This record gives sequence, structure tokens and C-alpha cells, in this order.
Amino acid sequence: MYDIVVYGATGFVGRLTAAYLAEHLPDGTSIALAGRSTSKLESTRRSLPASAAEWSLLEADSTDPDSLRVLAESAKVVISTVGPYAKYGLPLTTACAEAGTDYVDLTGEVLFARESIDTNHEIARRTGARIVHSCGFDSIPSDLGVHVLHAAVAKDNAGELTDTTLVVSSMRGGVSGGTIDSLRTQLEVVKKDGALRRLAARPYSLSPDRSLEPNLGRQSDVALVNGNDIAPGVRGWKAPFVMASYNTRVVRRSNSLRNWAYGKEFRYREVMSVGSSLLSPAIAGGVAAGLGALVVGMTVAPKKLLDRILPKPGDGPSPKAQESGHFTMDLYTTTTTGARYHSRVKATGDPGYKATSVMLGESALALVHNRSELPDAAGVLTPATAIGDALVNRLIAAGFEIWAKKE
Repeated sequence: MYDIVVYGATGFVGRLTAAYLAEHLPDGTSIALAGRSTSKLESTRRSLPASAAEWSLLEADSTDPDSLRVLAESAKVVISTVGPYAKYGLPLTTACAEAGTDYVDLTGEVLFARESIDTNHEIARRTGARIVHSCGFDSIPSDLGVHVLHAAVAKDNAGELTDTTLVVSSMRGGVSGGTIDSLRTQLEVVKKDGALRRLAARPYSLSPDRSLEPNLGRQSDVALVNGNDIAPGVRGWKAPFVMASYNTRVVRRSNSLRNWAYGKEFRYREVMSVGSSLLSPAIAGGVAAGLGALVVGMTVAPKKLLDRILPKPGDGPSPKAQESGHFTMDLYTTTTTGARYHSRVKATGDPGYKATSVMLGESALALVHNRSELPDAAGVLTPATAIGDALVNRLIAAGFEIWAKKE
């Protein structure tokens, strides 16, 4: 009945995504908004541009499998912004996999993604569904940044990728209450279960078959790195990037799903720039210590205290703050032939909100309108392996800067 259904449309990012779609929807595209409360959905629809006035409303709840089945069967693509996904996400992904319906979300939760892979991958392969997790700031810039880097190297017949580093060169944006809630949920789980804690820590925790992965020794996802060790001209020490422990696993899954097209010696990490002054080693070390303290604090602090001081799910920055946000991610690699390549993914707008609504919306639109350009794949996939160049081109048309070149 519908090209796209936005599930969780009454939440902060859900509303932003619906608003983006209302402003950029190709003619003839049908959309419905879905959530637990029809009255809240009606209020959301009234807040959207006039083009959304006739959009349908669907009542669905993560605790009601029948409602999720009806939702999945009514759509070509389902967008889900309902998290934490570990609590609420699996029933909908399974409903979409069984219905042969494409699905995109925003998760940055490694344990949920692993559970979805184990539960849904073979089902979706049989039905032809593309279940595509992490179609926002987690993890499109990382996944597409390596995707275009690999494409440039392959075009030049310059070998395979080896040591590859993403540097968050600049970023400005708020912290999502939903992201914090997802992190808290995962920390609570791993605190109680040692096996899940070890799974979450593995660098190949999202790979299809670890036994087939190359043995590259220890790969540190949270690292302090001297810019000189990344590429010539990269100055200053780099701090750990808070999202590296998830993004790196998504990129490694892309390599595995492509039969290690990036290379059997492909090592990948993500870091964050803290400037290039003489103080950069101390600043980078301080950031690393601060991230560690944050995780420890969220693990041991009383729940009631965290509820008072941390952003709540559904909270988000003002429209002005969203407009002033931005991010630039630069990726550097050396190939097996010794060639050096550089790619960039850059966008304006708060990374976790405004820019994410663009990435999520364009992912869904690509699955609807660019079918002939999509990779021949089905299952629980990544943005690069499910949508690839079609998404790159749509994001560039939407104002993103995405390129790769030989240095």
C-alpha cells in the first residue's frame, strides 16, 4: 500500500525524518506514519509541511506482533527510529524479513545488530529483503567513506586496502538522548553477562563467519594515534572517537559480505582530531581518559542519578543548533602496491539529528526509487553492501560532499 512507512514518527528523529521526506519526496511516492498512538501521529502530521497532510496513519506497537506484521506487509520500505533497538527492535526487523520488506534504522548497538543478523539474515536472503541497520551518523559516513575509497583504488588497479584510518577532522553537534539510552541499555546488559561483554568487544563481532576472517592480530578500535602514522601531512595526535567501537565493526562486516574485496590485510580504525598544537598529545590523552570515565560512570552510577543528569530519549537540540552543526570525516589508506588514497564525507547540520534525517531518508528513497542501481544482495546488510553507489549519489545531490582520490 505504501512505498515508505516511518515507524516512530512521533519521536524526535522520527519527526525530523518525516519532515525531510515531506520536503524532498519524488512525485507519486506514498508514505504512512506509524506509532503507538494515533492521536500523537495526528499531531505529528499537523506539524509537517502541507505535502504530508494526506499521509496515512498506522497504529503499531513493538509488543504487538500482529500490528508489526501488518505494518511490514503494507510497505516497500520501513524506516524505524524506535530505540533502544535491543529493547524494541527485533520483532519489527523479523516481520520485515519474513514479509520481504526492506528496512532501515539508526542503531549503533552491536549486540542488537548481532542478534538481528543471527535471527534474520537467512530469512531475508530467502525473501529478498534488505535489512539495513545503521543508516544515520552511525554508520553511513564510515561505511560509504571506505566504499568510495575502495572504488577509487579498484578503478586505478592499485591493489587492495591495508591500514585505513578515519579521522573526524571536525564535528559540531549535540548528544542524542536516544543514543545515551541505547548506550546505557547495552552497558547494563554486558555488566550482567560476561559472554555478551566479550562478544561486544570483539573487532569482528558483526562478521558473517569469524573463522573465515583474516588473522590480523590485535586491532585497537579505541586508540591514541600520531597523525604522522596515519598519512603524510596529517598533523597532531588523534583521540579515540566515541563511535569507533561500533562503526569499525560495520565496515568490517561490509568487507566480509563482499568476500574481502577491500583486502585480506585491511585494518580499520577511527580517531578524532583535537588540533595540531604541541598540546595535542595531552588533549588526546585527556579525551581518552574522559571517555573511559564516562563509560565507568554510566556503569556504576545509580540509575536514578543518571536519569536526572543525562539527556532523555526524545530530547534534542533546537532548530538553530541543528542548523549550525556539521561534520567532516577524512579517510586515509595505503594499498598493497604502496599507493596512498584519501576520501572525505562531509555535511552540514547536526550529525545526529539534521544530517542523520537526510541520511536515513535518502537510504529509504534509494531503496524505493533506485532499485535497478542497487547491489544484488539480500539479508542483514550494511549501507555500502545494500545501497552503495545509489546512496552515494543521492547524498551528493542532497548537499553532502563525498569523494575519493589518489594522494
